[in-house]
Amino acid sequence: MLNWNNLLTALAETAATTGTTDAAAAQSGGMISTIIMLVVMVAIFYFLLIRPQRKKDKKVKEMLSALKAGDRICTIGGIYGTIVSLKDDTVTLAVGSAKNQMVMARWAIRSVEDAPVENDAEPQV
Repeated sequence: MLNWNNLLTALAETAATTGTTDAAAAQSGGMISTIIMLVVMVAIFYFLLIRPQRKKDKKVKEMLSALKAGDRICTIGGIYGTIVSLKDDTVTLAVGSAKNQMVMARWAIRSVEDAPVENDAEPQV
């Protein structure tokens, strides 16, 4: 691996023997490479961490704003239910075959389910 400290020291020694103009150029070259490395690191963090998280947050926000009564959902606690009513920050769910009602926070909804849950079906008589 390249040791930047040794490289800069060697450049500074070479510049000292050739004159002061080359020393200033060597220092500015080291500064430019440092700035370029920082810009590259910020770009990598943006494309690998920040951008995907923003996309995920946007999808979750769209899903929560599109909820309607009758949707089948799964909460972050693993409870499956059907939305009975919606208010600003709360959701009333019908849970289980007895259709017990629970009030949950809207942010606690993980996903909207397409398929019905087997345990929630009407009992066969």
